[in-house]
Amino acid sequence: MTLASPDSLTGTPSAIPMLHGIMKEAETQPKRDAKPSLIGMNRDEIGIALRGIGLEDRQIRMRTAQLWHWMYLRGASSFDQMTNVSKDMRVQLEQHFAIGRPEIVTEQVSVDGTRKWLLRFPPRGAGRPVEVETVYIPEEGRGTLCVSSQVGCTLTCSFCHTGTQKLVRNLTAEEIVGQIMVARDRLGDFPLATSTDPKAAVPSEGRLVSNIVMMGMGEPLLNFEAVRDALQVAMDGDGLSLSRRRITLSTSGVVPMIPRAGAEIGTLLAISLHAVRDDLRDELVPLNRRYKIAELMDACREYPGLSNARRITFEYVMLAGVNDSVADARELVRLLKGIPAKINLIPFNPWPGSQYECSDWDTIETFAEVVNRAGYASPIRTPRGRDILAACGQLKSASEKMRATERLALAAMVGGNGED
Repeated sequence: MTLASPDSLTGTPSAIPMLHGIMKEAETQPKRDAKPSLIGMNRDEIGIALRGIGLEDRQIRMRTAQLWHWMYLRGASSFDQMTNVSKDMRVQLEQHFAIGRPEIVTEQVSVDGTRKWLLRFPPRGAGRPVEVETVYIPEEGRGTLCVSSQVGCTLTCSFCHTGTQKLVRNLTAEEIVGQIMVARDRLGDFPLATSTDPKAAVPSEGRLVSNIVMMGMGEPLLNFEAVRDALQVAMDGDGLSLSRRRITLSTSGVVPMIPRAGAEIGTLLAISLHAVRDDLRDELVPLNRRYKIAELMDACREYPGLSNARRITFEYVMLAGVNDSVADARELVRLLKGIPAKINLIPFNPWPGSQYECSDWDTIETFAEVVNRAGYASPIRTPRGRDILAACGQLKSASEKMRATERLALAAMVGGNGED
């Protein structure tokens, strides 16, 4: 909701109750720390921040290394936890900076162990605090965190629930990294963290957050600098230390930014394709009206570092009677010629008000067989977290406010009972 300015509300009787309600809600919200956060800054930026509070140049490198270690390796959420930093220094840091976490509004757990957090961030120009969703998907041998890059989305893909929420603002690097920090805190994946739920579904060994996919709310390449800076923090070997090969950046096809993503970020790439004809993709993924399929495929062929070991993943949601024919499968194979690729076939995940239905299983398997015979891996993604609207295409930060009728509609679509 866009708030009117105070001047426009003056003398407007019908607006006064609305303003009062907003103010009352704001009064019940916890006060956010206005101090700048060191989370999401790179080492140079931390050094500049420390110099700004009077630290001598000869101390900057040591203090930066200490902070980096405590924040990203140990998982400190307060300066008091930094036991090898002098008490006076900790007091000074506390006076000027923050290293806290986003506010968790809700935490939901699916019957399959998938977790979804609704996180709240400061307004930063949006008029009121903003919220995004982050999803954790536990599997044997790995735990994948689906991270958001924007509040809402501009792309309005017709099959995607997130696309029904207008873009409010971009997330900062701090807010993107903060999602990773929250997940690792809640799962007990930091040395200083203790899981709040000892029965949480997690991989049986290794790191609990081992993989990241930039596939949450928003289009990452339309918030390029913040996404780049956040992922560079995530990949730093002395901190969160996630391998480039365990991070996938997904785009709907912002063609001019794809070369920069390869050169400046260097993670794996996923393309939300979903159609093999421009007329249909114009409808499903409206960004296609600007960057056509042929142009997108050319950008993929030129993606820096592309090889059989670093294939591009093409995401393809299966919509009954829309894009799931054998002819569509054959055209997909033709389009991908010359591109080291894997095709993820995604059964459509329903959401209240959606106009599509999921293809039946036989149709999906037939489609996969055509693609497999052409030499491309085409796994069929198992839907995860459908019952809590955490599956692919279902994220929307207002989902916790679903009306009872919407909750019942969702339950009918996924076979649940609609109860909390």
